[in-house]
Amino acid sequence: MSTNKTHSPIFSLSDIIYLLLGVTSASFALKSFLVPNHFLDGGVMGISLLTHEVKHWDLSIILVVINAPFIALAYFIVGKHFAIRSMSAILLIVLILIFVPFHELTHDKLLVAMFGGFFMGIGIGLCMRGGGTFDGMEVLALMTFKKSSFSITEIILAMNIVIFIIAAVFLKIETALYAIMTYLVASQVTKYVIEGIEAYTGVTIISGKSEEIKRELVMNLNRGITIYKGERGFMKESFDVSSDVDIIFTIVTRLEVRKLQNIVRSIDPKSFIFTSTVREPQGGIVKEIVKH
Repeated sequence: MSTNKTHSPIFSLSDIIYLLLGVTSASFALKSFLVPNHFLDGGVMGISLLTHEVKHWDLSIILVVINAPFIALAYFIVGKHFAIRSMSAILLIVLILIFVPFHELTHDKLLVAMFGGFFMGIGIGLCMRGGGTFDGMEVLALMTFKKSSFSITEIILAMNIVIFIIAAVFLKIETALYAIMTYLVASQVTKYVIEGIEAYTGVTIISGKSEEIKRELVMNLNRGITIYKGERGFMKESFDVSSDVDIIFTIVTRLEVRKLQNIVRSIDPKSFIFTSTVREPQGGIVKEIVKH
């Protein structure tokens, strides 16, 4: 009796493309903006840049040495594939830093902070889309998250604050302030690259005219909906007066939220609407509708 086990490949074509584009963008940020102007970033990349500025060691060697423990942690905490992709991304950055001659583009500190963070954020986001990372801070935050009551975002923020304080002490306050700006730009761009322009938003609608709203959303807006049964009317002035209501939930893209709200308001100006971020919805007909 034999059993056939299928193993998913470590790298798919899309993973390779994302990783290559990601490390190229990050290397461009380093060589054309951050390193020539002695700028820092957050995370493990920030630690590497800070060490490079203080000790004047080779940045490519620092990146490998500092990231190595985090990649080892990633192997056990996240998985083998993630660790291999991440190490590949780091080695690719090292090779690009050594062999690809990017030119310094500007000495303007504001432009360096903005565009250095911009291209670094693109690089991080694309690498994460490719299933890896060249910054091990997320791995350390994930490990700490399992042993504390803080969120991963709070842990990463605390770690970066320590980095910026050290930068202010060993370099100067201005450098630390620009590093904060670079980090904020990079983190926002990373979020945008990961979620994309079609980041999904969950919309919940409570209205006495739910039948009309349901028809409009399905027939004209071409959205799939889910209905929850509920009661409305529990307020201080009329606590004992309530009525059954269909609570409508649907998922739209970021660009469609305003259009949906306008449709609902035109049917029932007194309707109650609230939205929530939806990350990576799977299954259903969401993406097919969006593409259509």
